[in-house]
Amino acid sequence: MARIIGGIAASHTPTIGFAHDAGKQNDPVWKPIFEGFKPVQDWIEAQRPDVLVMVYNDHVTSFFFDHYSAFTLGVGERYEVADEGGGARELPGVNGHSALARHIGHSLVADEFDMSFFQDKPLDHGCFSPLSLLCAHDETKGWPVSIVPLQVGVLQAPAPSAKRCLALGRALRRAIESYPEDLRVLVVATGGLSHQVHGERAGFNNTPWDHRFLELIQNDPDLLASLTLAEYAELGGYEAAEIVMWLVMRGALSANVQRVHQSYTLPSMTGIATVVFENKAGEAVAGEQARHRARMAEQMAGAEGLKGTYPFDLARSVKAYRLNKFLHSLVNQAERQAFLANEEAVLAAADLSDQERQLVRDRAWRAMMHYGVIFFMLEKLGAVIGTSNLHIYAAMRGEPLETFMQTRQAPGAMYSVGGKAAGQQSWAQPQTSK
Repeated sequence: MARIIGGIAASHTPTIGFAHDAGKQNDPVWKPIFEGFKPVQDWIEAQRPDVLVMVYNDHVTSFFFDHYSAFTLGVGERYEVADEGGGARELPGVNGHSALARHIGHSLVADEFDMSFFQDKPLDHGCFSPLSLLCAHDETKGWPVSIVPLQVGVLQAPAPSAKRCLALGRALRRAIESYPEDLRVLVVATGGLSHQVHGERAGFNNTPWDHRFLELIQNDPDLLASLTLAEYAELGGYEAAEIVMWLVMRGALSANVQRVHQSYTLPSMTGIATVVFENKAGEAVAGEQARHRARMAEQMAGAEGLKGTYPFDLARSVKAYRLNKFLHSLVNQAERQAFLANEEAVLAAADLSDQERQLVRDRAWRAMMHYGVIFFMLEKLGAVIGTSNLHIYAAMRGEPLETFMQTRQAPGAMYSVGGKAAGQQSWAQPQTSK
């Protein structure tokens, strides 16, 4: 079973990344930052975790307010460094542990957290700023660990409360500890400490509160969970309310933890802290993990056994992500015009495997679905090329269109999702089922 070996909390201010990239390790102003992170890096090297669960918030880089979620879990296989306006930092991308992430996602939803999921999004300084000081890395070997990113929507009110974040952490513990593979997992929370970056209160800090918070996160997380976001803003500055993310990490640990390192410095706008907790959790009691996995599977139990039914789950979403993304691009007029004008050129330039390209060429509706394409991407391709939904339904069943239509109450009803700019819609000849 997977085991949580400890928790780390670290500020994620861009100050950290700037000082690292500018070679400020020995500059008197910046040196305390690196001195605070060095014991953390040494501890990680000694503990050799397999996966870091990174609890962070994006700074309106990869996530914008057209769709902003409270809790968003990365389930992809790779995460690059985001460009935040002046070019991306010269750091290698980091591999995701997709299998663990998918398990965590199923578990959190079973525990009634309404999660969002993401792939193919770069991560900004909320993740990479601390990561660049937590783990040694190079361009050739990359990072010594994989990650599972958990993005918390703390920038737009209403935001998750401290109480909800602590509860999420406790659910995260159940998720990780019920994962059947032997993994050493480290939960990392980022953000804070006291700071405010907007309005006439910009530059606010409260060092005494920072030190009180550091004591309470170890010894009394439930007290911290009782504070409102407004109280966090009053005590530490408005943007410092993001430290509720530390409660996700603390909730993922047992009540009994040992603090093996702590540092604090205030070089500029933000109180920068690092904390390392070793987890002192005992062995699982009786069948608690087996019961939890059973509860995770409860809602979809039996669905896989329905003949001719293929639930679109996180595993299929990750496997067929590139092909679904390519087909989704056809909702853009320029993309579909290019596809219709020179399909082979578009397929050659697409980020697809040879198998995926051939599935599109063959209009292999059923095979694409078996591969992991969700139906609603198939109907988009159908609209572009002038194939009706009914043709695709018939292909799903391996039947000629005429045979399938005789099973409908209105055998003459033909339609698609295409608008006036869709492909030819005469539908005079049935399509070949593949």
